[in-house]
Amino acid sequence: MSNPVYLALDLPQLDTARALAQKVKAHIGGVKLGLEFFCAHGHHGVHEITHLGLPVFLDLKLHDIPNTVAGAMQAIHVLEPAIVTVHASGGRAMMEDAKAAAANGTKVVAVTMLTSLDERDLERTGVSGNAHDQVMRLAELAELAGLDGIVCSGQEVGAVHKQWKDGFFVVPGLRPAGSATGDQKRVVTPRQARDDGASALVIGRPISRADNPVQAARDIEATL
Repeated sequence: MSNPVYLALDLPQLDTARALAQKVKAHIGGVKLGLEFFCAHGHHGVHEITHLGLPVFLDLKLHDIPNTVAGAMQAIHVLEPAIVTVHASGGRAMMEDAKAAAANGTKVVAVTMLTSLDERDLERTGVSGNAHDQVMRLAELAELAGLDGIVCSGQEVGAVHKQWKDGFFVVPGLRPAGSATGDQKRVVTPRQARDDGASALVIGRPISRADNPVQAARDIEATL
């Protein structure tokens, strides 16, 4: 991929999302459509964004019994997503069925640990060990299940890349140097994540809420 940046279009208004993507499309490699967008606009909204000619990453974080997740995967074949997410904590059988049901050409990647969580949050959900250990455990499970890769924070991608040489690694929660972290707790810069082995960089607010989104996207692109 020449430009690894996927713009997170987590906006409730379809026209606004489409206009933003159109404006910055020369400086990004694809668009990420998350749960908020998909619940608001469904298949129609995804088709509207697809018309821009950019790869679409459907960040649905599917997490259910294996049969249900497989059915959901089959239901989005028509959308031809480049990437789809499932939760690694759904277990090996769920991930295997998700990959088997995915369309040819769609990368299925597992969310290991949300970047909004830290070790105290893990402990409260009954998970022992630190964030790094949890990500490594779930990365190994995703690889065993035959997935294409995982989603992890920039703080773990280097270690995961060493363990899984040919994996596809999606890193969200990125913030350019000097920008606000917002609700993200484990952040790095886009350049650092890329240098550590990230395959796709998910960037939202630093572009979408910038005074000049085109300049913000161009500045991030220049650091890569």
